[in-house]
Amino acid sequence: MSSLLDNLNPEQLAAVTLPNQHALILAGAGSGKTRVLTTRIAWLIQTGNASPNGLLAVTFTNKAAKEMLTRIAAMLPINIRGMWVGTFHGLCNRLLRAHHRDANLPQLFQILDSQDQLAAVKRVLKAMRADEERFPPRQVAYFISAAKDEGKRPRDIEAIDEFTRRGADFYAAYDEQCQKEGVVDFAELLLRSYELLARNEPLREHYQARFKHILVDEFQDTNRLQYRWLRQLAGRDNTLFAVGDDDQSIYRFRGANVGNMADFERDYRVQNIIRLEQNYRSQGNILAAANALIAHNSRRLGKNLWTAEGEGEPIRIFQAASDGYEAAWLVEEAQSLAREGMAYRDMAILYRSNAQSRVLEHALFSNGIAYRVYGGQRFFDRVEIKHALAYLRLLANPEDDGAFLRIVNFPTRGIGARSVEQLQDAALAGSCSLYQAVPSVPGKAGASLAAFVRIIESLREETNSLPLPEVVGALLEKSALVAHYQSERDGADRVENLGELVNAAAAFVQEEAAGGNGGDLATFLAHAALESGENQAGEGMDALQMMTVHSAKGLEFHAVFITGLEEGLFPHEQSVMEDDGLEEERRLAYVAITRARTRLYLSFAQTRLLHGQTRYNIPSRFLDEIPDGLMKWLTPRLGSSLSQETAWQAPVAAPRVSQKDPGHGFRIGQNVVHAKFGQGVIVSAEGFGSEARLQINFGRQGMKWLALAYAKLEPL
Repeated sequence: MSSLLDNLNPEQLAAVTLPNQHALILAGAGSGKTRVLTTRIAWLIQTGNASPNGLLAVTFTNKAAKEMLTRIAAMLPINIRGMWVGTFHGLCNRLLRAHHRDANLPQLFQILDSQDQLAAVKRVLKAMRADEERFPPRQVAYFISAAKDEGKRPRDIEAIDEFTRRGADFYAAYDEQCQKEGVVDFAELLLRSYELLARNEPLREHYQARFKHILVDEFQDTNRLQYRWLRQLAGRDNTLFAVGDDDQSIYRFRGANVGNMADFERDYRVQNIIRLEQNYRSQGNILAAANALIAHNSRRLGKNLWTAEGEGEPIRIFQAASDGYEAAWLVEEAQSLAREGMAYRDMAILYRSNAQSRVLEHALFSNGIAYRVYGGQRFFDRVEIKHALAYLRLLANPEDDGAFLRIVNFPTRGIGARSVEQLQDAALAGSCSLYQAVPSVPGKAGASLAAFVRIIESLREETNSLPLPEVVGALLEKSALVAHYQSERDGADRVENLGELVNAAAAFVQEEAAGGNGGDLATFLAHAALESGENQAGEGMDALQMMTVHSAKGLEFHAVFITGLEEGLFPHEQSVMEDDGLEEERRLAYVAITRARTRLYLSFAQTRLLHGQTRYNIPSRFLDEIPDGLMKWLTPRLGSSLSQETAWQAPVAAPRVSQKDPGHGFRIGQNVVHAKFGQGVIVSAEGFGSEARLQINFGRQGMKWLALAYAKLEPL
């Protein structure tokens, strides 16, 4: 027993050896959460409080579940094969397999992945003769999954508009189709399992009697239905041991409800709340910054991280003139750390938006630094970028059959496999490219293919004399790629990436001009190919790590660079308009900071190229929320973010959005004041004269689009 409990700190020991009562363990970043959870399980088994089959442990990833089982096996000489340790979906699948008749499912029911589900939804829409323009299949699939995550069946959906009314009909037809075919999607696993336990009292009481101890990892990431499922299993005599960190709840967009922690405390009258605050990862100054930042959130259960390892180095702050300068500085700093002996694999670059990676990747690639994009793909390898590049390739070379096949029916335009087969046969017979063979295909298939060719020809004609960035912009609009991804559940990142492709083209033209070259479409496509995944660092290679802050959760590095700390980017401009949005952005920043062990860099840029336009930025409010004594500025501090925004001035030579005189006297980068929103900086503009609209960063009030004719702005 002593070996099991050796080297636990007092709070960890208290959590592991708690009596049989409901408990909430607030486990701070780097506080040994997984160790506490697995040791608790081993202690319960070793002391006879539970048998290996008499407890249930839930986590969020298969990797975490496997690690938990491996650790338990290393602690105890037991057979772990029969233990109920897994993800919510994995455990629900196991439950439904065991009781498939009671759940009204065939014994060998199949599980639909996201692509299978989308195909099933498309069949439903086709059978119901629904207009896919008005009811995009991906949006309908998202609607159904979201309803299931809330525990709703079609009859429970309130029809507040035509989409929800029709959505409920589609959901009902989809349910009927899945039932007939004996298949379930991921959301159905949890919902049907919950419904089974809710209506079948003998079965519910059986599992309540079996699983006297229920342990939950990452409790802050549970959604409402997952919490309700746990409540079905947690009867009067069970103990619920929930481990989580409300300060690291960053998955609201997936349905996570941080309020479950407070609800659990209230619903079960939890007496045992243990805070794991000793951090074994980061040095003191890093933790002090994280504590100071997260203290600005009002809705938290509260804890304060500390370490016995000393204060360590100050947090380094860098203010760049542009995103390009930010990337160049970062490369120099990474090279300097490498010369001092730090491996690149121990460094990480974190960013709020995937679209930020492009300029950073280019700087690393140009300087020969190996890097790996964690939890994602390199910019030019992302599927939406590949699609856009295929359009550009076909524009540059109609003989490119590979590009043709990739985009001929993307976004979907009614060109199926049979039509493509007919075209390939015609091309083979005529010894020509697919593009040239289109006129040879008869009937409806030929008409659909000809319509696609007209899109390409029209685009070629429209962009014939345009500069490269405008060619890319026109392509994105004409191809309907942006419109397609805007209708997707998780399409916002893809839309941002497509906008960043315009920036990539603009930056490429500038670089080529500096070298005395033209920067045409063909050379840009060659450039994109050279920077694609063929150069991705191989396994085992010493490579710098790049990732979004969301992807960084659970990881740690010796040196961390958090980039793009600007109002409107981090915190994201949309967060200001959402309930709890700003607090979640602050939790994201807290997660980012606590990834660093010894060296932390925070950087921001005064100007950033966004969607082909130069955007002028105010430094993030999060920089103001970190005490000055913890920071070391590597550049002269020109004024803090929101308390002194009038001290920040845009560069004198501000680039214009258009060559045409806007006719209203305001310019990008200008400081202005509004009667309601206060002081702000103009970051974008569209239209001319009295029809103009200005996008203004009002700091704490967020980003606003204002019609100039009504806004009554005053210049500062």
